[in-house]
Amino acid sequence: MINFIIILIKAILVLAFVSVSVMFLVYLERKISGHIQVRYGPMRVGWHGALQLIADAGKLLMKEDLVPRAADKWLFFCAPVLIFVSAYLAYLVIPFSPRIFVKDLNIGLLYLIGVTSLTVLAILMAGWSSNNKYALLGGFRSVAQIVSYEVPLILSIIPVIMLADSMSLLKIVEAQKGLPFIVLQPLGFLIYFIAAIAEANRTPFDIPEAESELVAGYNVEYSGMKFAMFFFAEYINMLTVCAFAATIFLGGWHGPLIPPVIWFFLKTYFLVFILMWVRWTFPRLRVDQLMNFCWKFLLPLAFINLLLTAAWVVLR
Repeated sequence: MINFIIILIKAILVLAFVSVSVMFLVYLERKISGHIQVRYGPMRVGWHGALQLIADAGKLLMKEDLVPRAADKWLFFCAPVLIFVSAYLAYLVIPFSPRIFVKDLNIGLLYLIGVTSLTVLAILMAGWSSNNKYALLGGFRSVAQIVSYEVPLILSIIPVIMLADSMSLLKIVEAQKGLPFIVLQPLGFLIYFIAAIAEANRTPFDIPEAESELVAGYNVEYSGMKFAMFFFAEYINMLTVCAFAATIFLGGWHGPLIPPVIWFFLKTYFLVFILMWVRWTFPRLRVDQLMNFCWKFLLPLAFINLLLTAAWVVLR
């Protein structure tokens, strides 16, 4: 009973910290995008616009929660809840430092892949239940994209399991004490990072919610708090893929001089900055370019990387 209470308290604290981090990321992206576009970004509400997110959250909460007359109301309600909850569940196994983690599972890596895959189901539910052709098309695109890029992403992670000889995220980080796996797996990291951008529906892979074609994609019919849940989940997923990359490729909390947890977040936020920089630098791909890039380029590279790693592990 005591162990359960301790795990519950850890989970609440970690999830609260993740929520605050995501709020900071929304503000950070606005400022980064502003400077990339040679402007200041939010400046009016609070010091340098620091309270702009609170103002926007209040605006969303005050908006009417509309439900289309022809929508499947049960699925329409469940979709944002599922994507929101599944986004948070990933942090139950991610270790922030040797002491700061909720639970170390011996199949933690497999659990993380499974939980993040629930996003596909939630997006498809949102597209189908809205009874809107643009939302449905966005849902179909999202399923095709995420399922496709899930394959090279998983293939890029398997070599890490081979090198660490474990699927426990804690043991994978401990295996990188002397040398981060990005040194041994530069190609694997590149494949993972590209596939992770597609998994997070970020530009240049944000086909499911292409405003110029689909208005807003799968969440076009959502408003108020339900839309806020989709919006929040997108940033949580972005933080998740970066935290996962920092854990399995960049050595997690390992680093000199400063505390381990600070090292972990420095690595994670650096990758988040790269994601934001990519969003405001590259144009959106077409659907055919997106799928061709995955199946004709990224997947063969992932297989080559897997075979080379397997040969190296056997022969060393």
